Amino acid sequence: MILKVRNFYYLIAGVLAMLFAITHAWNGQSTVLPTLGIPTVSTDTQTVFTYVWHIITAENLVFGIAFLFMSFHSEPSKIRLAAWMMTAILIVRLIVILGVTALLDVSALPDTSIDSIAIVLYVTLIILGTSMKKTVQ
Repeated sequence: MILKVRNFYYLIAGVLAMLFAITHAWNGQSTVLPTLGIPTVSTDTQTVFTYVWHIITAENLVFGIAFLFMSFHSEPSKIRLAAWMMTAILIVRLIVILGVTALLDVSALPDTSIDSIAIVLYVTLIILGTSMKKTVQ
């Protein structure tokens, strides 16, 4: 059985999501999470921050795997709802990133530009994927 890519937008979104998972884990392990080891940060705070960081990494990985599978699916109408739900999660994620940053330190908003661009690109690919019609074979 040969698998045929039916939705290249989902394929690209899946690869990007897996790349996001890898870079998120790498950034956490190499830069962000080690800074939590300072004595002034409580163990409870370290624990919460660490598991939330890994939840986002795992979420990105699951989204990537899902979009890779969805890219081979022959019935777009059967997977469209899942794509829209993941899009909603990503939009909420972007709103939280921008909202929390604006509340805590509005001058840090430019620092969110890479994440914001990545999420907007990712969401755009998914929306383009949801608009594809079933191709006649």
